[in-house]
Amino acid sequence: MKIQNSFSGDAEGGLYVVPTPIGNLEDITYRALKILKTVSVIAAEDTRNTRKLLNHFEIATPLISYHEHNKESREREMIDRLTNDESIAVVSDAGMPAISDPGYELVQAAIEADKPVVVLPGANAALCALVGSGLSAGEFHYYGFLPRKKKDKTMELERLKTLQATLIFYESPYRLKDTLKALHEQLGNRQMAAARELTKKFEEYVRGTIEELISWTEEKELKGEFCLVVEGSSEAVAEENSLWWSHLSIKNHVTAYINEENIPSKEAIKRVAADRNMAKRDVYQAFHID
Repeated sequence: MKIQNSFSGDAEGGLYVVPTPIGNLEDITYRALKILKTVSVIAAEDTRNTRKLLNHFEIATPLISYHEHNKESREREMIDRLTNDESIAVVSDAGMPAISDPGYELVQAAIEADKPVVVLPGANAALCALVGSGLSAGEFHYYGFLPRKKKDKTMELERLKTLQATLIFYESPYRLKDTLKALHEQLGNRQMAAARELTKKFEEYVRGTIEELISWTEEKELKGEFCLVVEGSSEAVAEENSLWWSHLSIKNHVTAYINEENIPSKEAIKRVAADRNMAKRDVYQAFHID
């Protein structure tokens, strides 16, 4: 067990997790600016992008890159810096580091090295979209980006479909149409909202049913990153879906029929398709995933 008293004494060598604006530069906090000015170095997902932010606020703190492709070597370097009582701020291109962005492993490494980790509050696209969606924010499940491959996406949505919590996804404009269709196929025609260009000049919320949003995408040029907020499963639907197989993946569902009833895979696939109200070809494809 590790206990951290973040502001006791005059401890040096801390890691600061600093959210940056997701669009509007005025959304940065005074505290974030102070930290960015006073730390020894700033670890940035893209130094070019962060340099623009620093230049805007006349901050001259040195930058180093910290992203998906160099994080292991950088983590060792930064833990050495922390051990030598340097202070480090980690930032992503926009929003809160570690939320669908680099940062989690560095936080974990700092904790293991017994160095303090101080997280600043700030901009986050998922929470902005959730509150602005008009859907329930009492309980929510943040997922982030769904898998790109249709088979993997289907399996993940199958796993999430019975959750009564409001669901939050990120998606690019290039995959939005396919993702909306997958949501409709797996979750039904629920209420949802799509938020794009949050905090920017062209901020837009589109609220309605999944079918209505699919129609909207057909007549719209899609630009900007999207945050999708989808109504959770109703209690009745959740109860209806709480069948013996509801916790199983499609592949495991088919396998259960084969093993327990000693039937050929063709028949098992047919039964699973009927159970889940899916096309047999989709069950077949999911079952034969390596």
